[in-house]
Amino acid sequence: MRLTTKGRFAVTAMIDLALRETHGPVTLAGISQRQKISLSYLEQLFGKLRRFNIVESTRGPGGGYTLARKANEISVADIIVAVDEPLDATQCGGKGNCHSDEENHGLCMTHDLWTNLNSKMVDYLSSVSLRDLVQQQEGRGIVLHDLRHKKIKIEGVKSEKTAPVVAAKKEVAPRNLS
Repeated sequence: MRLTTKGRFAVTAMIDLALRETHGPVTLAGISQRQKISLSYLEQLFGKLRRFNIVESTRGPGGGYTLARKANEISVADIIVAVDEPLDATQCGGKGNCHSDEENHGLCMTHDLWTNLNSKMVDYLSSVSLRDLVQQQEGRGIVLHDLRHKKIKIEGVKSEKTAPVVAAKKEVAPRNLS
C-alpha cells in the first residue's frame, strides 16, 4: 500500500476541522496556515470530501467548512476513499492480472498475501473514526487558537462581544495637547 500525501493531508485537515468546528465554520485558509498545506490543494480535497457528504460548506463572511456527519460516523477509510486514494497493496490494482492470463490465471505468487493485507487495512481504517483521532489530539493537550475571532471589550459596556479580528483594531483617541 502506498498512502500518498493526498490521503495524509485529507486526514490531517479533517482532524483540524473537527477540533475547531464547535466555534463555527472553519476556513481552509486557517487549516492551510496551521497545517502547512497548500490552500489550492485543500480546495481540491474539500471539493471531493463535500461530494462524499463528509463536509458541508457555508459561503460568505463567517463561512467555511463543517462536518456533514458526526465525527464518530466518519471513518478514516471514508476520508481516504473520498479523495480518491487507493487502498490497494496488490501490483495489479486488485484486478487479478498480475501476470498475463497465460500464467496461473494471471495471479502472481503473492497476490493472496497483498489481497489479505488490503482487507486488513480497510478493516482497520474503517474502525478508526474521526472522533477517535480528535480525542487522541485532545489527550495530547493540543491548544486551539481561533485565528478568525477573538473577544473584545466594548468601551462603556460590561458585556463582551465577539468580533472579527480585523475589526478589533484599537482606536487611538486624539490627544489634547493643551
